[in-house]
Order: sequence, then C-alpha cells, then structure tokens
Amino acid sequence: MADPTRIWTAALIVIGDEILSGRTQDKNIGQVASWLGVQGIRLREVRVVADDRDSIVEAVNTLRARNDYLFTTGGIGPTHDDITVDAIAAALGVEVEIHEGARAILSGYYETRGGLTEARLRMARVPAGADLIENRMSGAPGIRHGNIFIMAGVPYITAGMLDSLTGTLEGGLPLLSATIGCWVAESEIADLLASTERAHEGCQIGSYPFFREGRTGANFVIRSTDAAMLDACTADLSTALERGGWTVTAGGI
Repeated sequence: MADPTRIWTAALIVIGDEILSGRTQDKNIGQVASWLGVQGIRLREVRVVADDRDSIVEAVNTLRARNDYLFTTGGIGPTHDDITVDAIAAALGVEVEIHEGARAILSGYYETRGGLTEARLRMARVPAGADLIENRMSGAPGIRHGNIFIMAGVPYITAGMLDSLTGTLEGGLPLLSATIGCWVAESEIADLLASTERAHEGCQIGSYPFFREGRTGANFVIRSTDAAMLDACTADLSTALERGGWTVTAGGI
C-alpha cells in the first residue's frame, strides 16, 4: 500500500529569452503551482533559462533527478529558436523523431489553415519514445517522456494541457491552507510564529508582510495536509495573536 504521508514533488523550467529580458511576463508559474497543489504534488523549485541548449540540458538533468516530476514551458513552437525538444532529447540521450500521432493531429488541424508546412511539422518532433499531451486549444500537442512534461509557453494553451493531465499523475494528499492577518510587524511576533509552528507538527506557517494605509501588517498562511491539524494550528495562532493585543482578520487583510 502506498504511503499516504509521502510528499510528491515537481520542478518547473520556464524557457525563453523573452522571459529573461522582461519583454514577456510569465504567468505559468502560478497556474502550474496551483494545478499541482490540487493533484497533491508540491512545486518545490522553478528555474528560468534562456533559449540555450546547454542551459536547458543542465537544468533538465539537475531538476528531474531530485523531483518526482519535471515540467517545462516554452520553446516547442515552429520556429528555429524553439529548441526545447532537441535539448531535452540531448539530456535524455535519445534521438528526436517525428511522432506520427502528432503529425496526424497537425495535418487535420491545418487542413483548412494553409496545410502542414515544414515549419509546422516541427511541432510534431519529440524525444524518441515520448507520448503526447492533448492540446484542445491550438492543435500542437504537448509531450510527455517518463516523468517530464513538455508544454507550450502560451498560458492559455498551458492551462489546456494541464487540464488534460488532471487526475493522471500519482500524488499525495492535497496541501490545505488557511490565512489570517494582523496589523503588526512580523519582527514583533517572530518568536510567537516559531513556537506555534513547533507546537503543531505537520503544519507550516508562512509570514507575508506588507505596508498599506501608512501601516505595517502581515498575513499568515498556515498549511497542512490534515484539516484537523490545520484548524487547530490556525485557532491557536489566532488566540496567541489576540492575547498579544493584535486583532486577527480571518482570511487575511
């Protein structure tokens, strides 16, 4: 029987010169993290790399070795600078091949859109031995090779690919959370936060300070895979803050 306490982890590589230059603002990190949480998988690390073969190879081999799953976004389009497939194939030590299922999907999609050109056929290239991830948005499929998931960089297409993967990956218990807020500097209650977390094994407390309306405050996010533990920790932290003279706002400020 699988260990229900096991924590499944994932990493994400965001690929693209346009992200590093600031020309494009990444939106995939947030949606991948949220989706993984629902699947019972923790996003543990994210790396943003350029459209550079060696950089992608190094990131893929490093991150796939220490996580259960690796996701990539970007660099699987029809142009010469879309090198993700080639780089991941190199990292895996396999050849690049045309996936006949992908060819058929693209041929049907482009039948009334100018036909399947050589450039468009590039989107059927996969590391040898790969499977496809359905793309209901734009025809070109994503790619799965073992525990690696190669997806588009366009956020709404990425979202569709994630949707098609929902429920197909093995994961652990979903991470639950609760949020409370106070008008207090986190430095004033650092010891209180630490002692409360120590008293509630299986819970983590994150502190997120802010400055608004001329005042300093902080929101505290309590996380656990156990609903009862989460409720107990949240209640104890709220009580401790109130006793210290700080009014607690449920749901955060």
